[in-house]
Amino acid sequence: MSNYGTIPTSSDTASITKTEFLTRATHQIKANLSTTRPWKEMLNLHSLNLPRGFSDTISRTKTNLAYFRANYAIIVLGVLFLSLLWYPISLIVLFVLMAAWLYFYFLRDEPLVIFHYTINDRVILAVLAVVTIGLLLLTGATLNILVSVLIGVAVVLVHAILRKTDDLCLDEDGVEAGGYLPVSA
Repeated sequence: MSNYGTIPTSSDTASITKTEFLTRATHQIKANLSTTRPWKEMLNLHSLNLPRGFSDTISRTKTNLAYFRANYAIIVLGVLFLSLLWYPISLIVLFVLMAAWLYFYFLRDEPLVIFHYTINDRVILAVLAVVTIGLLLLTGATLNILVSVLIGVAVVLVHAILRKTDDLCLDEDGVEAGGYLPVSA
């Protein structure tokens, strides 16, 4: 029997909403991951050398941080993940917090409304940051987390300083704002 023209029940509406949310989430994650640069381009050994001076160091760092920002975020999160393998409770908390960040901050299309009040994105960002720091500090792996984040940041900064920017396809007007042109493979 066909259900054409019937009014969907609440369970049908919930499943549609879940499906739409998962589709939107998948699309958003793919869009965010598409900003990563090819690892082969990032790790090209021929593009590494020492900067000529302090101004060259600052320029390289700004350009590379904008150009490889998604790759650098993956590196820092990877180092943090590896360091938490010996702290399973902290790792579980990190996964729950990542899901909260995805749901409340990255994958929302509409503003968050609580008790008929629209919550500003800056408030959501601040609350999520405080909750993240607080919960991770409560897990007992505080020193481990701090050291792993510092190691990740140090690796990123060393790469950003040593990586030449001559061969990057940059949008010169907006590179500091994160603008760049896609590299054709």
